[in-house]
Amino acid sequence: MPVSLPGPLRALLPRRWRREGSRVAVLRLSGAIGAVSPFRAGLSIGGLASSLERAFATPGIAAVALVINSPGGSPAQSHLIHQRIRALASEKKLPVLAFVEDVAASGGYMIACAADEIIADPMSLVGSIGVVSAGFGFDRLIERIGIDRRVHTQGEAKGMLDPFRPEDPADVARLKAIQADVQALFTALVSARRPKLASSGENLFTGAVWTGQQALPLGLVDGLGDARSTLRARYGETVDLVFIAEKKGSLVARLLRRSAPGSSVAGEVMAAIEDRAAFARYGL
Repeated sequence: MPVSLPGPLRALLPRRWRREGSRVAVLRLSGAIGAVSPFRAGLSIGGLASSLERAFATPGIAAVALVINSPGGSPAQSHLIHQRIRALASEKKLPVLAFVEDVAASGGYMIACAADEIIADPMSLVGSIGVVSAGFGFDRLIERIGIDRRVHTQGEAKGMLDPFRPEDPADVARLKAIQADVQALFTALVSARRPKLASSGENLFTGAVWTGQQALPLGLVDGLGDARSTLRARYGETVDLVFIAEKKGSLVARLLRRSAPGSSVAGEVMAAIEDRAAFARYGL
């Protein structure tokens, strides 16, 4: 509980006990969503649950601020993180503000929609409300070099979209049906959380992205700015920003990842390239 004391004595108290203005918990959510590699996880509910709990449990806060910089990733993990933020906001009765840095696209935008307000830099990229699946086909390559692919399954769909065999139209149709279902859920979520969408005839659910400046009149964001300036303007120049460190996991878990055979430098480089490629889709 804040303690009211004369200035010189108040400075000796821990910051959480000083009555110097409002407090806001700030949590950074940066990177692709879901597994980046077997030994390098992106944003996930498992990795973020503790940090989110600590942010919302910070004593004496007036709000929680999420600083988002994510090109998206796993739809399920994006939705789970979104749902956890909404559940904690409801339990603690705290407003949530999302601040977009470089990009909040696809699943990153889904997470941003968990906030009561979204504030972006004019040059941020937001949106990409759509679903994508990507892969490679190696069937002609293995035929050329004389490799015989042998796969035995129980269940006709178990080998769906096998990259080492020719693409099957039935597999593509099944994938499209899955994508359509995920897209419908994504569209409904955004529509529910962003009731002031104003497309002016433009379809906002094509997977396109907009700058923060373009997104403002469309209702995809609520304002332009950055976290520090906006929070100081709203909660006062003396607002206490409490930064919540992301939990990196136990020492044992980190040592296991480093010592595991698959955690080579080459593996880490490939994971970094994949992470970079996700951002590169948006020219970043």
